[in-house]
Amino acid sequence: MDGFWCSVSVAGWIAIAVLLAAFVAQMFHYACYMALVPRRLKRGRPGKTALVEDVPGVSVIICARDEADNLKAYLPSVLEQDYPLFEVIVVNDGSVDDTEQVLEQYEAMYDNLRTTFVPKGAHVLSSKKLGLSLGIKAARYDRLLFTDADCRPASPRWLASMAEAFDQQTDIVLGLGVYYERDTWLNRLIGYETLFNGLQYLGMAMAGKPYMGVGRNMAYRKQFFFESGGFAGMLGLKAGDDDLFVNKNATSQNTRVVVEPDALTWSIPKKTWRNYIAQKGRHLSVSTHYSVSSKRRLAAEPLSRLIFYVSCLTLICTGVLWMKLFAICLLLVRWLVQMSVMNKAARRLGLRKYGPGIMLFDIVLPLLNLYMLLRAGNYRNRW
Repeated sequence: MDGFWCSVSVAGWIAIAVLLAAFVAQMFHYACYMALVPRRLKRGRPGKTALVEDVPGVSVIICARDEADNLKAYLPSVLEQDYPLFEVIVVNDGSVDDTEQVLEQYEAMYDNLRTTFVPKGAHVLSSKKLGLSLGIKAARYDRLLFTDADCRPASPRWLASMAEAFDQQTDIVLGLGVYYERDTWLNRLIGYETLFNGLQYLGMAMAGKPYMGVGRNMAYRKQFFFESGGFAGMLGLKAGDDDLFVNKNATSQNTRVVVEPDALTWSIPKKTWRNYIAQKGRHLSVSTHYSVSSKRRLAAEPLSRLIFYVSCLTLICTGVLWMKLFAICLLLVRWLVQMSVMNKAARRLGLRKYGPGIMLFDIVLPLLNLYMLLRAGNYRNRW
């Protein structure tokens, strides 16, 4: 028996210790953050009540640039939400297609549709922030719900589900936006990344550590927007109207999460690698402006994931037999935990489930994100 343990070098024991530390960090991330959403979905959402006429009004704000086709396809599903008191404000952000004509047509059909526009020649880096600010200023109601022109609510109760989350302490409500599914490798990668990121930012918010939201499906109060300074401090960035605003202003006390199938929004995903990488570049360049505490928490997961995989590979390739088996066992346990958490959430949200290929996405995405982060400065300069 002594010979069994003595056959392992000091370097081997160090590799085992590093592997165990990385494994514990990964299990902590999945148990304390990622698993919170499927747990909430399993319990169901408490407190859902039938709508009555005396409810607070809601202003839905959509910023649209050259979105005529998407507005034709998706705007009616927003305008026809099952909620007694709401308006939809569409901001025409310098469109050169038929957006204006489509909006005029729908204004004649729907009394709850209002429109405004970003003035031509406005010299701002982020016309979307200006457009959203104009829409917010024009809003009649204090509760603001945001989505995009290429988004379709999952159900007529989307607006009600998001609005019900507000109480006296709540200023920000975070929802989940997902993408339509197609049978391509890129689409599966986008779907996996969207689900992973959604479980992470919603789970962290549920654990009292909110750090971002997505403009496809989030809400906050008009008064809170102006009291917190709006988009001040981020006007020099092309993006960040959603995640940076949340990162700057969300706390464990003022933020709530809505996770249920009828509160999703569905969007059109990028169809080419070039467009997908450009989109990721914009998002990741903004993430460099997150708070220090958010950066530390977000870096811990991919770093421990990298260390875990490298340690596993090292032990499998160089260790003695029992060390190889030990590394393989931990690899399988982590993979099963990951599959269980991701697929439980996917099943309960009505999304595509993932098979063994999930491990490939798990390895590829951090490398792609690292590459894009290193190029983040180039994206800012290009803008």
